[in-house]
Amino acid sequence: MKHMNSEVKEERTSNKNRIDLFLVPIVLIAAFLNLFKIWTDEYANAYYTAAVKSMLQSFHNFFYASFDPGGYVTIDKPPVVFWIQTISAKIFGFHGWSVILPQALAGIGSVLLLYVLVKRTFGVWAGRLAALAMALTPIVPAVSRTNNIDSMLVFTLLVATWMLFRAVRTAKFGWVLAAFAMIGVAFNIKMLQAYMVLPAFYVFYVVATKITWKKKIAFLTTATALMLAVSVSWAVVVDSTSADKRPYMGSSQTNSVLELAFGYNGINRLTGNTSVTGSGHKQPAQTEQQTASSETKQTSNSSADSSQSSNQRKSSSSQKMQAPGGGNQNGMFNTGNPGPFRLFQKGLSDQISWLLPFVIFSIVGLFAGVKFKGPYTTKQKESLFWLAWLLPVAVFFSIAGFFHQYYLIMLAPPIAAFAGAGAVALWSMYKQHNGWKSWLLPGGILTTAALQVYIMSPYVSSIGVAPIAGVGALGVILALVLAVRKQRKNSLTNYLGAAAMVVLLAMPAYWAMTPIIYGGNSMLPSAGPDSSSGMGGPPSTAANSKQSGFNGMQPPGSSSGNSSSNGGQMPGGSSNNGQMQPPSGSSNSGQMQMPGGSSNNSQMPNSSSSKSSSSKRKSGGMNAEVNQKLLNYLTKNNTGEKYLFATTDSTSAAPYIIKTGKPVMAMGGFSGSDPILTVSKLKAMIKKGEVKYFYLSGMGKGGQSDVITWIKDNSKEIPSSKWQSTSSSAQQGPSGNGTLYEITLK
Repeated sequence: MKHMNSEVKEERTSNKNRIDLFLVPIVLIAAFLNLFKIWTDEYANAYYTAAVKSMLQSFHNFFYASFDPGGYVTIDKPPVVFWIQTISAKIFGFHGWSVILPQALAGIGSVLLLYVLVKRTFGVWAGRLAALAMALTPIVPAVSRTNNIDSMLVFTLLVATWMLFRAVRTAKFGWVLAAFAMIGVAFNIKMLQAYMVLPAFYVFYVVATKITWKKKIAFLTTATALMLAVSVSWAVVVDSTSADKRPYMGSSQTNSVLELAFGYNGINRLTGNTSVTGSGHKQPAQTEQQTASSETKQTSNSSADSSQSSNQRKSSSSQKMQAPGGGNQNGMFNTGNPGPFRLFQKGLSDQISWLLPFVIFSIVGLFAGVKFKGPYTTKQKESLFWLAWLLPVAVFFSIAGFFHQYYLIMLAPPIAAFAGAGAVALWSMYKQHNGWKSWLLPGGILTTAALQVYIMSPYVSSIGVAPIAGVGALGVILALVLAVRKQRKNSLTNYLGAAAMVVLLAMPAYWAMTPIIYGGNSMLPSAGPDSSSGMGGPPSTAANSKQSGFNGMQPPGSSSGNSSSNGGQMPGGSSNNGQMQPPSGSSNSGQMQMPGGSSNNSQMPNSSSSKSSSSKRKSGGMNAEVNQKLLNYLTKNNTGEKYLFATTDSTSAAPYIIKTGKPVMAMGGFSGSDPILTVSKLKAMIKKGEVKYFYLSGMGKGGQSDVITWIKDNSKEIPSSKWQSTSSSAQQGPSGNGTLYEITLK
């Protein structure tokens, strides 16, 4: 107790100290990377932005996180972050930047929290370096600059970590409860992903607290029970509410939050079985034609022409995803092949792994001489916490069947903590000539520089040879000089150590800036010279930027110019055999195409391409552009119907919700595969005068083929001349071949 009391007094004393002036530029760097130019992203992730627009309209929509103003279906995530985004939009007005702002601030907050967590035990320089490493980890600002929820998830888990550390220092059970309750809040941000840190929390509390085993078990059991109660609180309320009094739970197959949490957003992420058809038959996530992948559908582009020969289709279907530099990768979304070295593969390494070799050397140094039975120092205990966070999460991403690059932000805190704490520890061992441990610093510098050269090598056409050669040469030289000067103590050695850290952080810093330099993708955020693609694909070039990506999409109702056979679409029309393929006749055959309709550029279609450089970026990853002629027709002919129109999925619905704030029905939910609607329910809605117009583009038929067939058999087709855009700038897109139908039943 005396030791704990002294720590409390020390904390109170440290709180009276002035602001760390070295921290100020680090925070400013984080603020720049997270905030600069977020105001150019007009729609952000349009799927979530549409939900915020809907949630602003009523408490009912707000509480359930309804995707549409009509309260037909929810989004596929819990509501906590979207509550915060809605409050932000209420305060600052509804804009792309106002829904991004909470995540950007969370990214900055995570940098500050990591500084506080590391500084107390490992020293002020460890805290500074950890904060800087967190700020410069490329995937951190890439995600924080969007309205995706992962940045807020990490911030919440770091708040829980601060509470846990305080619980151990003060020996107060209340802080333990608060820490685990905060994980419960994080569960309501991104469900089971929040539980990834539980091994670290349990291990640290057991090792670090000096109480009896009986109390440890009792305290942890109680705290876990509270965590579970907080975790399922919203889910229980929603699932207990009559289905006819709330929206359908989007992306679930049984209209249940708990099924969504432990299935689609839970175990299926590990197994890869995230796709479910309306019949309930699961399909492996490796098939790119799946219907329920939350992000597959919205980052896609039509990929097969109706005149394509069978040989061409076979050739295209057999293509593998191309990693940067052209290497074949079998994983979805360029996440590589499962295995122990997956985090070092192309597509993942440049998002998170820049400092991993140095972290490994740091772990060796921090745990050198530790005995299994203890006793452990405070540094060793907290190092164990970060290790217990790092390893399980790294293992998950090494074997998981389905995830996206931006999920890797979960690895950023432990990597940054070890980078900061390890740098100080290894430097101390080096200066003290501590036997074999003194070689860890130059060894870590050399291997880390080598990995960074490997990471950058596929991007030589984008960044040039100089940065790659510079990092490699300086890394080798500094490591060798430090090795040679091990026995010398002077200021030059200190400068060499500082220079080595600058070299190792230089390219992560550049990579962290790429969403600002090259543009970001709010649907599938990633960092790198290809950051606008959101896919970690081949580096973008000025030559193809105007002809690829979302400039190759068009809003519902735009004239397509030629027909398509639905190649690359979701089930109910895919001919891709689970593989990505370029669009027939495209000059950008190197661009990776997603099934369902868009390629990989963040720039949304613009009716005036000459103004695209000055207009706001509509990087919603969807058809985030409204066909005004279609909107005018639907508005003029609405005779009091609740829904402006109905469509198969959220892709076509979101931009119209954002633009008008009016209800648009995504009949099959996000991807079109949710079994929400039946023919009898649809008949009842039409008879009540709730909906009469249906826009069908051949997408998202999984789970609603009977409904679509009935619509076509019982409707009047509206001539395209009345509603279809004839803009000469329109290009082939997923909605260009759609048809507008009208149904009135008496």
